[in-house]
Amino acid sequence: MRSANGLVIAAPRSGSGKTLVTLGLLAALRRRGLDVAPAKTGPDYIDAAILTRVAGTPAINLDPWAMAEGSLRSRASRHGVAHDLLLIEGVMGLFDGAIDGRGSTADLAAALKLPVILVVDADKQGQSIAAVVQGFARFRRDVEIAGVILNRVSTTRHERLLVDALAPIGIPVLGALPRRDSLVVPERHLGLVLPAEIATFDATVAAAADAVETYLDLNRLLALSVPLAAPDDNPRTGVPPLGQNISIASDDAFCFLYQHLVADWQAAGVSISLFSPLADESPKMNSDAVFLPGGYPELHSGRLAAADRFRDGMRAARDHGALIYGECGGYMVLGEELTDASGVSHRMTGLLPVRTDISRPKRTLGYRRLNHHSPLPWPRDLLGHEFHYSAGGSGDPLFTATDAAGTSLPPMGAVVGRTMGSYAHVIDAA
Repeated sequence: MRSANGLVIAAPRSGSGKTLVTLGLLAALRRRGLDVAPAKTGPDYIDAAILTRVAGTPAINLDPWAMAEGSLRSRASRHGVAHDLLLIEGVMGLFDGAIDGRGSTADLAAALKLPVILVVDADKQGQSIAAVVQGFARFRRDVEIAGVILNRVSTTRHERLLVDALAPIGIPVLGALPRRDSLVVPERHLGLVLPAEIATFDATVAAAADAVETYLDLNRLLALSVPLAAPDDNPRTGVPPLGQNISIASDDAFCFLYQHLVADWQAAGVSISLFSPLADESPKMNSDAVFLPGGYPELHSGRLAAADRFRDGMRAARDHGALIYGECGGYMVLGEELTDASGVSHRMTGLLPVRTDISRPKRTLGYRRLNHHSPLPWPRDLLGHEFHYSAGGSGDPLFTATDAAGTSLPPMGAVVGRTMGSYAHVIDAA
């Protein structure tokens, strides 16, 4: 089967328009009949969901902080099989990473040996744009800036000034997107809003695709892509499956699931079945493991509290010895009670001695190094990410943890027998 070429879309800073450009490219190339596989740098589920919706094929997360280079190459190569292009959206600024300096988009581009297309916000910029682009091009020898896309250009005169300033650098300018109200991705409150909940999302993507087709040289951009590097012969395999027959909760309340985990487990011959707690479905009876991923249970807490068949099925799975594991939102639902944003408390499954509260939100965010001594069939040392607004937990903790810089954090999660969970989203083995 054919394997894709690849490109990375990055920017000097957040807010430059790389998401808009990536979405416009995905939609415009799809109009041309190209099969584009999307990917997101880092641990962001929501951007991956947005890319999936526009590309019409699942996006994966490629995380250069939590995944070894061999794993990155293998997952990128496997994801690109039978596609025409692997298009990777960066995160933050090109060289921005975790608190320890690792995990940037540049690290991913270097690991995969892929060229970078730099999206530069040209609003209120003149000839100084040349210094910005040249500085980014020279900052790391192992990162190639192959082309530039100018965003939020005000007039044709402004475009000419910018292009003339960039000419001596020798990096192709692939086009200039005008400054228009319709060319703005609707604001998203990270952790609360998915694309299906944004009324203007499809119209914005269509406008972005129109602009990309009109103002960018797509043929030249595609010509800058290069074949994906061959995967390692023996890449590190990540975290093993939770069991041989795994039931995974999947609906609007449980939608934060890393696709690379599912792909790895299916490649190992595991049987995976999906069920919807919001539809009051229970896990499959023969499951030896049940996984409740993260998501938005706080937005659906009343329906979850009334889902008796789901709750009874979870207890039956526990009583039959299944390993039950919940991450973030799933961890909250494994608890006894969830207090929503309005201060109303709702009964959950009661499988863990945990009460969580989102009525006084406090954001917790960052990469985590995790260590456990539990029935989880995973290596003792894991790498993950934490992002939540709720608080709560008690009982025997699942993980000891540090942040990316190695600073010790309070123990995380809870374990009761073979039922366990925490706020951490596990990405890979350490």
